[in-house]
Amino acid sequence: MKIIKLIVTLFAAALLVTSCGVSIPMTSNANLNETTVVLSQDNFKVVNTVSAEVSQTYIFGIGGLNKKSLEANAVAELTANANLQGSQALINITVKTYCKTFLGVYTQVTYRAEGTVIEFMSK
Repeated sequence: MKIIKLIVTLFAAALLVTSCGVSIPMTSNANLNETTVVLSQDNFKVVNTVSAEVSQTYIFGIGGLNKKSLEANAVAELTANANLQGSQALINITVKTYCKTFLGVYTQVTYRAEGTVIEFMSK
């Protein structure tokens, strides 16, 4: 009987000191700036790669923004961080989701947006 209590106690203690993390890449087109460009020539160059991160904390599942708002905020911050000038454009925007939770009490959701800045050159 003492051994069973010890095993149950150790198992409960192990659950209390662990946490879970999940990463979900978003494969949908989250680009809010849709532009059609036909690239039949090599008329652009890659300038930079930019990223932005937005986090939200939930206690017992309560608090903060919904998923669409967090994703939109991450893309908006990405666009601001890109500091586009002249004939530059932001392409290949991807949004990844990271979720950390501790026993369902504390949850932190992070959206990370990444994109590539290109500049069109006149020939």
